Amino acid sequence: MNQHTRFNLPICLAVEEDAFFRSDEIIGRYIPKIIGQKAIVISEEFLIGIYKDKITDISRDFGGAEIYAMGSASFDEAVAIAKKVCIEDIKVIIGIGGGRVLDTAKYAAHISKAVYICMPTSLSNDSLASPFAVLETEGSARKTIECKIPTAIIVDTNMIINAPETQTLSGIGDTIAKHTALYDWKLSAARTGSQVDDFAYALSRMSYDSVYHCDEQNMKSRVFIRILSRALVMGGLAMEIAGSSRPCSGSEHLFAHAIEEYYPEIKISHGLAVALGTIPACIFQGQDPSGILAFFANHGLVIDPKAYGITADMFADMWEKARTVRAGRITVLDDVKHDRVQLDEIYARMTEGK
Repeated sequence: MNQHTRFNLPICLAVEEDAFFRSDEIIGRYIPKIIGQKAIVISEEFLIGIYKDKITDISRDFGGAEIYAMGSASFDEAVAIAKKVCIEDIKVIIGIGGGRVLDTAKYAAHISKAVYICMPTSLSNDSLASPFAVLETEGSARKTIECKIPTAIIVDTNMIINAPETQTLSGIGDTIAKHTALYDWKLSAARTGSQVDDFAYALSRMSYDSVYHCDEQNMKSRVFIRILSRALVMGGLAMEIAGSSRPCSGSEHLFAHAIEEYYPEIKISHGLAVALGTIPACIFQGQDPSGILAFFANHGLVIDPKAYGITADMFADMWEKARTVRAGRITVLDDVKHDRVQLDEIYARMTEGK
């Protein structure tokens, strides 16, 4: 069997101004059969407060859909939503929010086999179209679980323009990380004798190129938002086609996971943690990080670990832990010895931003 017979693609990717006010019209254009079916809108309490008009309007567009404020981005919450969806014969789940909401709604739709419409309020990472959900399990532990990608993705450019800038920077960080992730994927394939899926590789590389080489530098411009939305979706599709997260996740992601798992007190978004990880990952791989450093500086993405409360000792420990957070995932970290002198040099270089 050709492995390309088993992947799903979203039926709709709409990136439009005021798209949230016309969601029924957009869905009607692409998937008319679900209009009129019972739906539920999943979001978070504070977002329902901030975007009351838009969320109420979407609920009205989908036949007075119930607006459900989820408690946590946890496995238990996703299962509880799926149970409700099955019992109440709900056919459509609409997730409105950031990564936490979208992952919970996506997994709930996967379990309950409901149609899932993804409506991000920010572009903070590539989970909006990925075949994975990151959910809390016990305490602060989180697990990445496979699931189905969205049936439709609707991006309202006005929402993204008004989202906090750090969230857009986080999405940029997750996109630029593909540079080191792809290197690690090839390295792992050579080591294990497995195949790199050329189409997934090309999609992930295009995702990176479209943002890295984008002439439009203004993150609030509709052109940039359209490019970043598509780049994040391409990353998600690359993972779907590859059947793994390898096209988008390498040693730089292991560094981010080490922060999440061992340093929960460090308040840094996933995309920004990954951006910090790309600089050392580049150096370990023997690639020159100066282009990426200049790119981050241009966009105002801070890669000074000190700015996030990460000391030189913590930084070195995070890279030591990064080797062990995902057993069996081969990256350049398997080839480089833990060298405190080199890590201190990298740390100093990153604090200076050049």
